[in-house]
Amino acid sequence: MKSVCIFLGSNPGNNPAYMEAADLMGRELAQRGLTCVYGGSCTGMMNQLAESALAEGGKVIGVTVQALKDKEEFHKGLTELYVKPTMHERKKLMIELADAFIALPGGVGTFEEFFEVYTLKQLGFHDKPCGLLNVNRFYSPVESMMGVAEAEGFLKEPYGQAVIQAEDPKTMLDLIMTAS
Repeated sequence: MKSVCIFLGSNPGNNPAYMEAADLMGRELAQRGLTCVYGGSCTGMMNQLAESALAEGGKVIGVTVQALKDKEEFHKGLTELYVKPTMHERKKLMIELADAFIALPGGVGTFEEFFEVYTLKQLGFHDKPCGLLNVNRFYSPVESMMGVAEAEGFLKEPYGQAVIQAEDPKTMLDLIMTAS
């Protein structure tokens, strides 16, 4: 494993545990020699992730779309920043660049990105590990929802086998690295 794509909020969230998790994830990625792939933003949890990885000497790749690049600021210290014309092409490149995917707390964009890579895994388009970092039990409602979907026969592979779950970055990366 060489790189991990992190989906997470561009806001800090209301609980300091979310920013702390982004900070610890960035540090753990860099200390393990793993390149961090993310959306490239310099705000909220996304900024904290990049700052902590870079502070530890890690490589950080941002991937965005031109429409966002035109109206938002992006992290100035990134190892690389890719700008794609569409969200579809952006996500396609993120999937190509990463060997695994982890979602930290975030909003609708985070959910959409995670569920796309999880869906592609379920459909057999890739076999890369997918994980939810359940900081402050943020993803517990997703666990419940997926449990219902599984019980009702809507999942090809049991959710607990397809999605790695942990409450802290170190444990998550240990699990992701043994799953690849």
